[in-house]
Amino acid sequence: MIVLGREYLNSLESALSREWLVTNGIGGYASSTIFCANTRRYHGLLMAALQHPLRRTLLLYALDEELEIGNSVYALNTSEFADGTVSPCGYEYLEEFRLEGTIPFFSFSFPGTTMEKAVWMEHGKNTTYVRYTLGESSPTAVLRIKPLVSFRDHHSELRGSHDAHFQVTELSDGCEVVAPSDGVPLRIVLSPKGAFTHTGNWYWRFMHRREMERGLECNEDAYSPGVFTVGLEPGDSVTLMATVEDIDTARAGMGDCLGRQKRRREELVARSEASDRFARQLVFAADHFIATRPAADSGDGSGAVDEMATVIAGYHWFGDWSRDAFVGLPGLLLSTGRFAEARSLLCGFATYASQGMIPNFFPEDTAPPVFNSVDAALWFFYAVDRYLQRTDDLGLVEELYPVLEDIVDWHVRGTRHNIKADPVDGLLYAGEDGIQLTWMDAKVDDWVITPRRGKPVEVNALWYNALASMGTFARRLGKPTPASTDIVQKVWSSFNEKFWNSQGDYLYDVVDCRLGQDASFRPNQILAISLPYPVLRRDRWKVVVDKVMERLVTPFGLRTLPSDDPLYVGSYLGDQRHRDGAYHQGTVWPWLIGSFVDAHLKVYGDKASARRLLCAFESHVRSAGVGFISEIFDGDWPHAPQGCIAQAWSVAEVLRAWLMTE
Repeated sequence: MIVLGREYLNSLESALSREWLVTNGIGGYASSTIFCANTRRYHGLLMAALQHPLRRTLLLYALDEELEIGNSVYALNTSEFADGTVSPCGYEYLEEFRLEGTIPFFSFSFPGTTMEKAVWMEHGKNTTYVRYTLGESSPTAVLRIKPLVSFRDHHSELRGSHDAHFQVTELSDGCEVVAPSDGVPLRIVLSPKGAFTHTGNWYWRFMHRREMERGLECNEDAYSPGVFTVGLEPGDSVTLMATVEDIDTARAGMGDCLGRQKRRREELVARSEASDRFARQLVFAADHFIATRPAADSGDGSGAVDEMATVIAGYHWFGDWSRDAFVGLPGLLLSTGRFAEARSLLCGFATYASQGMIPNFFPEDTAPPVFNSVDAALWFFYAVDRYLQRTDDLGLVEELYPVLEDIVDWHVRGTRHNIKADPVDGLLYAGEDGIQLTWMDAKVDDWVITPRRGKPVEVNALWYNALASMGTFARRLGKPTPASTDIVQKVWSSFNEKFWNSQGDYLYDVVDCRLGQDASFRPNQILAISLPYPVLRRDRWKVVVDKVMERLVTPFGLRTLPSDDPLYVGSYLGDQRHRDGAYHQGTVWPWLIGSFVDAHLKVYGDKASARRLLCAFESHVRSAGVGFISEIFDGDWPHAPQGCIAQAWSVAEVLRAWLMTE
């Protein structure tokens, strides 16, 4: 349990910087600030994944709630408008916000009365529940709830119109709302009692301050179909449900909806390795990123499409990205005991392999997957190797072996985007104008900020790791030595000859590039030590680890450039161009701490020292995305959290490293 009391709630600015998030396992989510004032276009109570895990559509924007006690009326919700007005001011009555596992609770205190609100989603369904419970010692009260709806893509903002009318149909326990431009019916009901009155009003010009900070459109309109009114006796609970699922089935499940969520929370802990409170919180956080999507057609002529497990890279705006899934698999799925989903994820992504590449990501629309990553397919080898080490499931390796062989073959002879092993030194070259292929992939219009065209250091560490893994897989399966074994030694020798910067005693970031060698001091070099099959000579490990520790390590991960580099940008602020310009030029990335802990343990073998590198995250889960780890942090002290409030590989690598340093 994470509890934020009045010390966190006395400041409007501080509270609006803290956000909660719940998800449904198919890409949908609900999210807002701990005051329930929406500060992002991505905030709302039902962001349904209509073609899971994507086509995320905001349906229920917010709830306008008030409690009438005698002759007094108190607001529960808070809103901020374009002219700067904050109204109503329900935040004045919020005494405590707490996160119990995966469920946020809001405790309100009014004169002589208390009320608690909880929000969660049904796993596997586009359904959100909001439960209100009046305190046991409270007088009789009347609760009024006005749903505010919006039918639009989660990357946009809704503009209302006096002429735009939603189709509202009254139900026995609520209403059904259909937008003029969208045939998706949203059903909102209140149980076990309550009356709905159709009104039909627009609420104008809500302000989203986080979008304004990013230089984006930041105003939203929302439509209220009507109002629910319910009388409450002391101790009474009522639950509002918003859903796009079959309404009869959804109604039938309302009676035990909170019980199902609590039992699922207990199951998550029971099958994980978590042995302390922080680890358990990260297990709950990890659950939010695991989703499903249709796998590619198997090609057997049946036309059948199975479900596969996947990973939502980050909330609120990322979809499922393969690199993030493979890096995160050990922490998200293996450390949490979710072996069947790990297997499903690996098999599923393998069905999308094409010309030796695995899709970088899947677009939000129905466009085909995008193949613009040089390292996604190489991280796939890492994920398979980690899965085998944990489960000893040789059957899966046997099944995937032809795909792994094909990936290596394509990389040797050449595939998309000029990705090809150099026949002279065996190292992997990648790149063409206007394409960003590595994880340092920020791009603004035609400006590729860190192009890294040539032979990047972490790509070749991963390439060596993939080739060495193939040898292990072949031996374990009793197969002939793969042809790629012939170049493993060549890659090792070439890597240590070409990437070693003898003047600085560290590794070049890119060799054989436009500059000849890119001597930027970057965290990518740590992968040459941290991977299961290190490519860097052992006698060079300590000096690299020490220099990275000195120049790049912060309490929240590794900087992407040291602060004394002329290109260093210490804060991730401003419009999108400025932010993307800072994304890999000094910004801190938490996911890299996992690789650094691996390398540190290989050099020093000191778990206590390695654990100290992770301790700041214990307090971080009370800020930004409560219960989560952010995508990035400013390079400059105090390293403010930035980017996504909840990032899959941040959570995954901190959890993996935390358990590894016990």
